Amino acid sequence: MSKRTVLVTGGMGGLGESICTKLADLGYEVITTHSPGNTKAPGWLAEMKARGYDFHAYGVDVGDAEDCARVLARIQSEVAPIDVLVNNAGITRDMTFKKMTKVDWDAVINTNLNSVFNMCKPVVDGMVERGWGRVINVSSVNGQKGAFGQTNYSAAKAGMHGFTKALALEVARKGVTVNTISPGYIGTKMVTAIPQDILDSKILPQIPVGRLGKPEEVAGLIVYLASEEAAFVTGANIAINGGQHMF
Repeated sequence: MSKRTVLVTGGMGGLGESICTKLADLGYEVITTHSPGNTKAPGWLAEMKARGYDFHAYGVDVGDAEDCARVLARIQSEVAPIDVLVNNAGITRDMTFKKMTKVDWDAVINTNLNSVFNMCKPVVDGMVERGWGRVINVSSVNGQKGAFGQTNYSAAKAGMHGFTKALALEVARKGVTVNTISPGYIGTKMVTAIPQDILDSKILPQIPVGRLGKPEEVAGLIVYLASEEAAFVTGANIAINGGQHMF
């Protein structure tokens, strides 16, 4: 098998970094994206290189279809066609619906949901033509069960799986799988920034295993879905939430 090329959006965060390193350890050529103007990108790349990871990184606004098309064309010309796409980029703008503005709504829908269309559109046809591909959409437990103060985020994350199911049907006979994963509370910087008393009193009691998930555990699930062995898994939404929400 020739070396597979994977593109991970939002790959410089806690979860994204684990996804990138775990895939690289298995021999994938890893490309990641970051927000345009992210001044931390060169430092992150240097840090990864010092750890033995020679990643490619490109700035792109995942909520802008034209920017995605332009950058994807450049990536596939400069590096390689994309075999595995991990739609991991996401933001939150949490507040009650009463306080939520259209700007707050649009920002989350554009980054978390429209980005899935924007990133898939330039690469899926190539996967189909080559007869092999993997699309993995990173949703959330809150897209399954809802969450107070997250009408925008929950709607976007639920929408991701509707997209997954429909596209999976269209490309199933072409060797391309499309799946969703729905992590619960994972020990990334965003979650560990929550005050400890809130974690202890409000969040951990909801999780039957009694702890936060680890980024490498989620990355391990993505590694499986990207593999040859996962060829019979498509249109699925796999929960990885420590038993917090079962359906």
